[in-house]
Formats: sequence, structure tokens, C-alpha cells
Amino acid sequence: MARRFRSIHSRLFLLFLTCMTTILIIVSFLYYSRSLDIIHSKISDIAQKNISQTAGLFDLMLEGYNSVTKSLNGNYELTRLLQETTSNPSVSVINERSITNIIGATFFSRKEIVGIHIITNAGKVYSYERQFGGVIDINYEKKEWYLKLKASSGNMVWLGFYSGSPVNRLQQDEVFVFGRQLYDLTAYKSIGMMIIETDPAPITEALSNVSISPNTRAFITGKDDHVIAKGQQETELPLFTNLPKPAQAHDIIVDDESDQLIVAAKTSLADWTIYGITPKSDLNAEINQTRLYLVIVVIALIIVSTVLASIVSRTIASPLKLLIREMKKVELGNFSGSVNVNSFDEINSLVSSFNRMVHRMDELIERMTLSSVSEKNAQLQALQSQVNPHFLYNTLDMIYWMLDEKENERLSRVILSLSQMFRYSSNWGEASQTTLGQELEQIRHYLTIIEIRLDGRLETEINVPEEWLDVILPKVTIQPIIENAVKYGLEPLGTPCKLQVFAQQHNHELHISITDHGLGMEEETLRQVRESLAMNATIAIEPINQPRRGIGLHNVHARINMMFGEAYGIRVESLRGQGTTVTVVIPIPLQRRHADEHPHRR
Repeated sequence: MARRFRSIHSRLFLLFLTCMTTILIIVSFLYYSRSLDIIHSKISDIAQKNISQTAGLFDLMLEGYNSVTKSLNGNYELTRLLQETTSNPSVSVINERSITNIIGATFFSRKEIVGIHIITNAGKVYSYERQFGGVIDINYEKKEWYLKLKASSGNMVWLGFYSGSPVNRLQQDEVFVFGRQLYDLTAYKSIGMMIIETDPAPITEALSNVSISPNTRAFITGKDDHVIAKGQQETELPLFTNLPKPAQAHDIIVDDESDQLIVAAKTSLADWTIYGITPKSDLNAEINQTRLYLVIVVIALIIVSTVLASIVSRTIASPLKLLIREMKKVELGNFSGSVNVNSFDEINSLVSSFNRMVHRMDELIERMTLSSVSEKNAQLQALQSQVNPHFLYNTLDMIYWMLDEKENERLSRVILSLSQMFRYSSNWGEASQTTLGQELEQIRHYLTIIEIRLDGRLETEINVPEEWLDVILPKVTIQPIIENAVKYGLEPLGTPCKLQVFAQQHNHELHISITDHGLGMEEETLRQVRESLAMNATIAIEPINQPRRGIGLHNVHARINMMFGEAYGIRVESLRGQGTTVTVVIPIPLQRRHADEHPHRR
């Protein structure tokens, strides 16, 4: 199972699915948070609008009730009749009927009025109700409503809801009661009080506008926090002393810090506070629906993301799996196959590169096979051609002994040196490598021939410490350099000349310098020589059927590069008229470096 999840298909699938799921979760969280804020803001706005409209509706309603009381208090005829006293029974009956008619006219001015009662300071009670023949409570002077009206100074007193008429004991229907004292506006003295009873339905209906959910609780409280009115279904009353209260009319308070949304507003005509209390669970109903819808959408998107992740991972992994199968075939030695896919540009480029690489490897293997066959043939030809060099330097040895018997010393020395040179150059059994000591011995034979040919005009000096004689270098490295120095630098002078060979250590390199005090080179010629050395990184292979042109400086430089690396080779310095110095730079063996760095270990 663990190995299965290490495949590119599984990892791409998990990566894509993880990224998509993470993005979905983040976006869903942000969307849910934003939706929650919008819903809360919308609910708060609706609650504020509802309670503001309700407060305005109550202001209009109370203004109407206030106008009714003002119309009675401002009725001069009513105040006169209430104060008039007579001993004539007939006049008293007429006065009572007139008072009742005035009250009745006010009663029918508004359809929600249930009853109007006027109690004079003399204790007389005048009533106009839907139901007549009521029984007056004889103890009304001790009731709370009476005491509130008695304590007022002509202003409106809103007594609130009563389960029955506070005056008529037979009236048991719920009523909304308010009243005020009656004053003789001429003498400005109290002549009694009026109590008006109205149907509570308009108030409860107006109070229902506060509701924003079925469980919203609506109340109206007075100055001392007592409940004046409540919703139709309210049974329990909250503790209003802990609820927020607006400071003045038209102020609206919205409090959602607790587990319920509390909205409060104050009326302008009466010192009433309207409350709407809604549980947060009702408000979250819409949020729960949004959450459920969001969860369904997220699950659906995760399923879609899973399908997309599988498709995308397969689209990317399938060409790579095909490429891996072809690579395994190549590993087993089958270079004839090729991969054909149509995928992303990067994968197509990779497959094209792989096909080109396999084709190139197939070509190289074929070329190496042909080269190996050619090399075997060349080795065979070299073995066959060894007869001629061996016969040549054996014949030269015979001539040397014949000249030595005749005491021709100079000619015998030339023949002996030539024989040694042929013997050295024909021995390539050690992969074209030699030591510096063997190379210098070969140089001495070569210089013997050159000194005799120049008739004593060449003076040579070889100064190489014995500690460097066992350093390895390519065979025939110094001879081509000396040959060029004699041919192009010293021989054209026609005067005695000098050639020096010496070796010095520079850090971890050995510098073998060949200096001739000859003609030197022009700057342009020196530049061309240096460019030629820089361009010839490899040795050119000449056809067998062409004549040999000799081993040049670039050939020596290339062989040193091949043996030791591009950091080593030949460096040329020259001045016209002063001579030329060619330096062979080769690395010092690792064992010799350690010995030089730690001389006390020797």
C-alpha cells in the first residue's frame, strides 16, 4: 500500500485532491461567514424596521386616544353639568341624561371604545358602555388605578391591560384602560376623573408587528418597568430591569450578545418601551438551511474534484508510465523502440528527447561496433608492419658496428642515435606513455644527430632534477618541440646558438620549458599559434593511405589534454629577435604532492 502511494499517479491524485479540497473548505468557510454576517445584518435591519413602524403606529393610536380625552375635558357643557347641583329631581334626571348623551357621542366616535366612565369628586359615577346595568365597585377609591389617576395633574395616565373593567364588576372581557383627571378649565380646578376602556385587539395586533419569528415575544413596559401590554400568547414575563432601555423617543436598541435577539424602541407620546425578544435558535433556522445547502454543495464539489483529480493524474501519469516502460526496454538493450504520445507540451518534449536519445545511442553503438572492427584491423596491420621497423633498426645496428670497425666515430654516432630513435618510436606497447627520464634519453640521441648536422653550431643544456625523472607523460612530447625550435628558430640563424631544457615545480604542476635563443615569432604568428592550440582539443585522425606530415605542437597539446585534462598542455611565449619558450605543463603525481606537503614523513 505504501509503495502504491509512491507512484506519480497517486501523488498527483492526492496533490490535486488536497489542493481542491483545501480551496473548497476555505471558500466555503469564507462564504458561510459572509452569509452569516449578511443574514444577521438583514435580520437586525428587519427587526429595527418592524419595531420602528410599531412605535410609530402606537404613537398614532395613543394620539387618537389622547384626543378623545381632550375632547371630553374640553366640553364646556359637560364640565358645567358635572358641577351643577340642584334639589329638583326632574332637573337632575335631565342633567344626567345630557351627561350620558355627551359621553355617548364620544363613545361612538371610535369603534374600539368599550366603555367610558366619569367619576366626580362628589362620588357620582356616569358610565356609557356596551353592556348596561353594571355594578360599580364600591371600593374603587382604594384601587391602584384610582390612586394613579388621583395623583396625576391632568396628564394622560396609561393604566394598561385589565382582565375586566376596573369600574363595572360585571364586565369581564379584557380591556385596555387609560384616563385622566377632569378640570374646569375656567377655574382650573379638578372636578373628577374619566376612565376609558378600549378593545385591546388593536394594541396586540400592532404589537405583533414586532415579531420576526413565531417565537418572538413582544411587550410594552411603562416608566416603572411594569408591563402595560403583551402579546396574545405571552404567559411568562421576563425581568425587564436587566433589559436595555432606549434613553429617548425614536431611539432603537438592538442587542444580540446573548442567546436571544433583543430589540427595543421608545414611543414619543407615552413613556412606553416596546420590546421584541427573539430566540437565536429561530434566527438560525435560515442559517441552518444555508449551512445544509453549503455542505451538500461542498460534498458534490469534492466528488467532482475527485473525478477531475483522477482524470488529470491519469492524463499526466499515463505518458510517463509508457516512457518508463520504454526506458526499461532500453535498459535491457532494446534500442529499436520509440514512444508516441499526445499529451502536454512538456511531456511531449520529454518523449521527443527520449526518442532522439535512443536513436542517437543506437547510432553510437553501431559506430562503436564499426570502430572496434576497424581498430582490430589496424592492430593487425600494425603487427604486420612491425617487420619493417625491426628490420630497419637491426640493419642500422649492423652498419654501426661496421663503421666502428673502420673507426669512423662521427658517422657511427649518428647511426647509433638513429637506431635508438627508431627503436624508441616503434615501441608503443605501454599505451603511448613514458617517463620524463626515458623521454630525455631519447632527446639526447636526437640532439646528437642535430649537433653533428649543424657542425657544432648548436649548444644544448638539459637541467632536470632527478626527482622528476619518473614523472609520467605522453611519449614523443619534447622531441616535436625541439624539432620546431631547431627548424624555425635556430637553424635559420646560421650562427652559433643555444637550446635549453629545464624543469621546475609550480604548486601541483611540473613545468618543462624548452627555450631557444633564436629568431622568435611575430605577435600575429604567436596569436595564431595560441588560437590553434586552443581550438585543437582532440587529435585529428589521418587516413592511412596519406603520407605522414609529422607531429605538430597541437598534436602534443591534444595528447596532454587527453591524458591529464584540459587544465594541462602547452604554453608558448616568444619575442621577435630574442627567442621562443615552449612550456609543457603536466600534473605532479598525487604521491609526490603528499611527500612534498609532509617532508618529515620521508
